[in-house]
Amino acid sequence: MDQNITMTTCTSTVSNGESQALLVSNLTKCYYQDAQQAKLRDLQVEIDSLLQQLQNQQQNLATAKPEN
Repeated sequence: MDQNITMTTCTSTVSNGESQALLVSNLTKCYYQDAQQAKLRDLQVEIDSLLQQLQNQQQNLATAKPEN
């Protein structure tokens, strides 16, 4: 069974004049950006699911209305 796994990578380099603290800061920013993107994807899936539920309820209400 083949499984494809994709991973976002972030690279950062520092010149001789930059400190290691700057490198750590850049990598930390990248980590949190990836985490935020994952949360955004999760929220989008949840929104899509709720929208589908709402559309299903609207269809059910429309078909359940008695004819006058």
